[in-house]
Amino acid sequence: MAYNNGQTMTLNGPGGHKIKVRLEVNSKARRLILRLDERRREAVAIAPTRRQIKDAAAFAAERVDWISSRLQHLPEIVSFEEGSVISYRGQPCRLTSEGDGRLARMIPGEIPTLSAPGAPETLDQRVLRYLKKQARADITRAVKRHAATLGVEYKGISVKDTRSRWGSCTADGQLSFSWRLIMAPSDVLDYVAAHECAHLLEMNHSPRFWAHVATCCPDWKRLRAWLRTHGIELQAAGA
Repeated sequence: MAYNNGQTMTLNGPGGHKIKVRLEVNSKARRLILRLDERRREAVAIAPTRRQIKDAAAFAAERVDWISSRLQHLPEIVSFEEGSVISYRGQPCRLTSEGDGRLARMIPGEIPTLSAPGAPETLDQRVLRYLKKQARADITRAVKRHAATLGVEYKGISVKDTRSRWGSCTADGQLSFSWRLIMAPSDVLDYVAAHECAHLLEMNHSPRFWAHVATCCPDWKRLRAWLRTHGIELQAAGA
């Protein structure tokens, strides 16, 4: 059977349930890779070259039990809809389309409420705009502080909805971050900002790189561990 880049194949999992696997080619990959796309609820088999797509498909088929187990343990998707409770800067926050005025705002309470007045059917769009705006503000402040500490300059900051990375740094100093970091505790967001600023000095993960991270964020190991454990929950919100 011929396989193509971007194609989705279906495997039979334990108990006969169907499992979707998307096949992708990534020239930066050094080997066959299998990962989960938490938002699409499917696996992704990655091949370094087009010639290895068939190998990636076989690689996924051999690990169908692992894929099934991981998919079954994914957290429930939390939609941005009336009454939903999401995480905001690491704390629970309830969503509502009710409220005065036209601008989204936080209302204090035992469980704070994000009020984004307007039509209930478009609440998700207003919540997303608010979260992205707050993410950009928090990330920008953190980057400026860490860049000053390390004595480096960056070219720009962008906020995106990335699936596999929480942040990235290009050789010319462009920094990119996931807006979903606004749902994590503030010190986790701060760690990711420090991580990318350190890449302005070291485009690798050498001991010197981690020393720069530690200069900005001494508790980076704990915060990295938090993100590795709970990042999957951030990806499940508003998916």
